[in-house]
Amino acid sequence: MLKHSFFTGLVCFSAVGGLHAQEKEKATYIKANALFLPIGVVNAGIEHQLKDKITLQGDIFISPWKSFASHEFQYYSFSVEGRYYFNEAFKHWYIGGNLSAASFVLQKWNYWSNGIHVNDNGESFIKSNLYQKGFSFLVGITAGYQFRLGENWNMDIYATVGTSQDFYKGYDRTTGKRYDPAYKYNKSGEILPYRGGVMISYKIK
Repeated sequence: MLKHSFFTGLVCFSAVGGLHAQEKEKATYIKANALFLPIGVVNAGIEHQLKDKITLQGDIFISPWKSFASHEFQYYSFSVEGRYYFNEAFKHWYIGGNLSAASFVLQKWNYWSNGIHVNDNGESFIKSNLYQKGFSFLVGITAGYQFRLGENWNMDIYATVGTSQDFYKGYDRTTGKRYDPAYKYNKSGEILPYRGGVMISYKIK
């Protein structure tokens, strides 16, 4: 009876210890986008392993520029992404599903020229004087490749394509008045690449 109890206790202890060891094996990386740091834009995040091939990442994007290359470029976003690695977590190819929300004051790329914009009321504006202020909800698919640089260091190369649902008000910077005739928000939706870069990652556990 004593031997049986001892053996049972030993098995239970080993099982608990094994589960604890498995939990400790789940890694977490902090990361920053090396492409944006040189221009004063912060894109940083944290990626945590949930299962052998599945991770969850949260990241922020902060561009504080009221003017960048003569264009408004204030953009603040938060993103949550689930990733599936074909090999194992943090190693080689993966795909993911991304959800993002953003707030912005920026000049859309198709307003960079000095062409003429005519609104629905027949009023004319110079495109390069116009900018947009609002918020977006984005849903997309990410594809990427992550590999080891050294002990505790990884590089993560990725891009996300999806739909952006935008709610914004348009302004003429020369007058401060709206150029669009909408009373509240304009609404637009488009398919576009909205995330990407080269993340340098450091393993914290």
